[in-house]
Amino acid sequence: MRLFPVSFSRTFSLLLFRAALMTAGIVTFRADAADRPAGGAGLDLGARVQPVPLEARFSDPAWHIWCGAPIQGDDGKFHLLYSRWPLAVGFAPGWALHSEIAYAVADHALGPYRHVRVALPARGVNPATGRKFWDGDVTHNPNLLRHPNGKYYLFYMGNHGDGQSYPMHRNHQRIGVAVADHPAGPWRRFDQPIVDVNPDRAAFDSLCVTNPAAAVRPDGGILLIYKAVQVLEGKVMGGNVRYGAALAARPEGPYVKTAGRIFESDTPGASGHWMLAEDPYLWPDPAPGGGYLAIARDVVGTFTGDTGAIALFQSPDGLHWKPAAHPLVLGQSFTWADGQRSRTKVERPALLFIAGQPAVLFGATDGYRKDGQTSFNVQIPLRIDPAP
Repeated sequence: MRLFPVSFSRTFSLLLFRAALMTAGIVTFRADAADRPAGGAGLDLGARVQPVPLEARFSDPAWHIWCGAPIQGDDGKFHLLYSRWPLAVGFAPGWALHSEIAYAVADHALGPYRHVRVALPARGVNPATGRKFWDGDVTHNPNLLRHPNGKYYLFYMGNHGDGQSYPMHRNHQRIGVAVADHPAGPWRRFDQPIVDVNPDRAAFDSLCVTNPAAAVRPDGGILLIYKAVQVLEGKVMGGNVRYGAALAARPEGPYVKTAGRIFESDTPGASGHWMLAEDPYLWPDPAPGGGYLAIARDVVGTFTGDTGAIALFQSPDGLHWKPAAHPLVLGQSFTWADGQRSRTKVERPALLFIAGQPAVLFGATDGYRKDGQTSFNVQIPLRIDPAP
């Protein structure tokens, strides 16, 4: 039984949607946006990208900041899990030896975000074994989702090492998950990773696994996409970088690696590239027919024609991916509100959804620079369901 006429219910829903966007500081939308799913073959995220307000950045003069994983909580606030490491140790290899996942919060989607605490600190030696935890020294690459069971799950990369050797720490990368009742934590961690390397040295994921991206499946299980490197005899850093998938009936696991075709290309010469895609973020496609959508970095321009761009992909099952009809989301730079272009490309993309719509594209920038710049996260506003 309806409490209100259909027209009233639709109007009321639209008012709530507008209120949510205005509260978040996102006010560019079409009148019918609340009724349109943010997915499907026609999704064009690139057409939604807006100039970035100068204050829509999250930085700290004492820290390199990277890897933003945003979500809106039941409290209406905007929560951010992110990676950071001291400026003094340098961007690289500092991230692999000293990164920690921290927590920040904001009243508005575009910020300002305020650091609150370290979420997943180094935890050293496991007293039960006398050896370092698998993630004893480093936590990095946060990927955050809320499960229908009400809990929050933080997927991440962890490693351990001697604090000096980049190859040691990098090759010890494994994937784990932590669980909490609130994005602020506390986070419960586990003694073992959920995705480990393949014992078959000829496998594509035999050296290290990292960069997790997760989505909830229709049955409540988890689809996990991960980056991997193969052992290559005589090369300490291994061979090509490729992607795999793992499925689980519940977020805590166990995870079963599943064959697929993930961010690959039939373009001549593509298979010879060291890495084609990086830093995926994925979500269930809400359009009829379902499936999944993902954004990832187009490392050599295979999918968009723009080297280092952010590309949009689609998949019917999460295991077989292809570029979407409108693959280019963001080129090698973005525009600030004062008209200036950013100086470096965006990496580690993630989306903040508000009222079911992608409202902000988060990314990290100014990494690997040699001119003393400090890396930071940027919040890029997206116009909601723009006119054709």
